[in-house]
Amino acid sequence: MKSKWEYKTLGNICVSELGKTLNQSKDTGTLRPYLCAINIQWDCLNLQDLKKARFEDDELERYSVQKGDLLVCEGGDVGRAALWESDEPMLYQNALHRIRFSVGCYPRFYLFCLRHLKNKGVLDSRFAKGVTIKHLVKSSLLSIPVPVPPLDEQQRIVAELDLLTEVIDKRRMQLTELDTLAQSIFYDMFGDPTHNEKGWDMKKLGDLCLVITKGTTPTTLGFPFVEEGINFVKVESFTNGRIDPLKLAHISDECHEALERSQLKKNDLMICIAGATIGKMAVVDESILPANTNQACAIVRLACEQYIPFIFAYLKMRFVYDVQNMGKGVAQPNLSLGQLRDLNVPLPPQALQQEFADKIQSIEKQKAAVNQSIAETQKLLDYTMDKYFG
Repeated sequence: MKSKWEYKTLGNICVSELGKTLNQSKDTGTLRPYLCAINIQWDCLNLQDLKKARFEDDELERYSVQKGDLLVCEGGDVGRAALWESDEPMLYQNALHRIRFSVGCYPRFYLFCLRHLKNKGVLDSRFAKGVTIKHLVKSSLLSIPVPVPPLDEQQRIVAELDLLTEVIDKRRMQLTELDTLAQSIFYDMFGDPTHNEKGWDMKKLGDLCLVITKGTTPTTLGFPFVEEGINFVKVESFTNGRIDPLKLAHISDECHEALERSQLKKNDLMICIAGATIGKMAVVDESILPANTNQACAIVRLACEQYIPFIFAYLKMRFVYDVQNMGKGVAQPNLSLGQLRDLNVPLPPQALQQEFADKIQSIEKQKAAVNQSIAETQKLLDYTMDKYFG
């Protein structure tokens, strides 16, 4: 099938233009909403926080997107893309490429194509320019080679990929519903996590732990990452309160032994303590061990494993409210180990904690089954995309 496909550069099947370069002090015209990079997610548009800028009437046609246009991020998460599918036009700024395809090209097919290249690291390694801050300049974007199968074949492939994507989306909605159920159970049993409404004894988190420490990045000590070896947990490995085995890096046995402080154990609570993901949490499962982690993650090892379900749920909801505000710094907030140790935690009666743990265990079993389904479907989606775009 693929042997009969044509292959062209993206520039041969589309026209592409950057949006308007904005200058608040010099721009004139009417204040109008526009799209920027923060509005573009993969295959999704966030239109809740549209910014406004001044555009003259004679600029509207040049800097508008129309139905079927593909919007691609020029910087940041380079290549991140979404389709404009509304009948109403929308303005856009120069952080975005607007791709308008020729007749015979199905835009959604090329959205999947770009996402495959991004997932494989090809967009960043071969087409993005810059060392510390990557940019996908117009000439590089248009030089990307893409398949050009017949239009009906493009549409059939998109229908196949959309079906798999829809299954994953529905499963993720199930996870959200299960998390909401767990939170509801917590409120019913323990009350508002920001107030000790029941008047239980309070303990500092540090007093309930054997250790609160953080990891180490191997490269700072001269150890490179390897293709296969000991698992290494990064912030990106955290997914829905668990460590995703598909998102782990790897280090050598020698590195694992040298980084003794950052070695993980079963039932360790891991907490992201730096950057935009501050407060994100996961529990270490023995299936990923042996493993280490880096300095962006705190390791909280409780003295009594019976506390784990309650304290994990308690901290998870506390982070939503106020623990994230403890992070110091503006551009790169951080949560210190000292702040974690000093965090006050209520201690309900052990019998009540056990009742909660039993209910959470049932929910976690359901989540594990859903996560397994997501992993299997994602694997099939990746295989299918590789089959068509690889």
